[in-house]
Amino acid sequence: MKFKILKTISNSDARTAVLTLPHGEVKTPVFMPVGTRAAVKTMISQDLLELDAQIILANSYHLFLQPGLEVIELAGGIHKFMNWNRPVLTDSGGFQIFSLKGLTRVNDDGVRFSSHIDGRKFFLTPEDVIKIQQIIGADIIMAFDECVSFPSTEKKVLQSVVRTTKWAKRCIDFFKKNKSKEQYIFGIVQGGIYPELRKKSIREITDMPFDGFAIGGLSVGEPLSDMFEILSLTVNNLPYDKPRYFMGLGTPLEIIKAVEMGIDMFDCVMPTRVARNGLFFTSKGRLQIRNANFKTDFSPPDPECSCKVCQNYTRSYIRHLIKSNEISGLRLTTYHNLHYLLKLMVKIRESIEGGFFNELKEQIEVIYGKGD
Repeated sequence: MKFKILKTISNSDARTAVLTLPHGEVKTPVFMPVGTRAAVKTMISQDLLELDAQIILANSYHLFLQPGLEVIELAGGIHKFMNWNRPVLTDSGGFQIFSLKGLTRVNDDGVRFSSHIDGRKFFLTPEDVIKIQQIIGADIIMAFDECVSFPSTEKKVLQSVVRTTKWAKRCIDFFKKNKSKEQYIFGIVQGGIYPELRKKSIREITDMPFDGFAIGGLSVGEPLSDMFEILSLTVNNLPYDKPRYFMGLGTPLEIIKAVEMGIDMFDCVMPTRVARNGLFFTSKGRLQIRNANFKTDFSPPDPECSCKVCQNYTRSYIRHLIKSNEISGLRLTTYHNLHYLLKLMVKIRESIEGGFFNELKEQIEVIYGKGD
């Protein structure tokens, strides 16, 4: 896979790069809007093009269950199915499967689980998970890993590291032997908040010929100080010349701090989830549009924002929509938050290229608070 590093800066590991994929180039650092079921909630593909989303994420677990692989295959793959001709990354579904508390049984062969939709029982091996993603047809697919919850004992995390390595080997072997189209595969590093287990996982996963590497098992409830400590250790031991992907990180301050450490790719449901609850990311910080003081506030949600929401609608009106449970309110808040984050990524790339990254980071720290 072509991954060309363009610019680095002194006193930081932040960098810009270009990732060349079958459906186009992706400039990094990049935020990937989450389209779990081949749809970013309340958005359509034209919205995402307007927002200039470079790449989106879909989830193979959810797509496997509904609409099913046969539908996506008949449609000609996920890009045609959802009318999206830019890159797609599919998560392996490991996090979702292991989140089905009481519905999952796992061993070294794979995972037995019951569908959260209709209770049907399935057993998936690492090879099955890769085959599913190959059929879906994403540009980047993920190896199957075991993600444990926080907190977990060192013994349990060690077990997940050992199993994740075994599964990663099976995933890469199956992927190489059964590759029928241009796709790329990333491995996932586990290890929880235990430094030695992180190092063990890094050594074992990076010893395999993956095209990039993801950091899993963080941002799952651990204290932020622990998260960034383990993130620093992890990034410093990942290959320099391959993409680094932090799974599930999505606040402005967390993103820019992780970029400073050398992360290239991000995804998270949080920006769109909080939007549907009326929370805006703005140039002045968070704004909860449900608050009573916005009932007769006819100013834009963010006066400094150029998105079509802020150019055409008022706080008062959007508050009315949200309070009235109108779907259009969810659409407007979601559109704005994605606009904010995607424009932030543009600013981050420009700041690295222009040599003012530290100044931008300080601005975000002031706006969103160092304890974000």
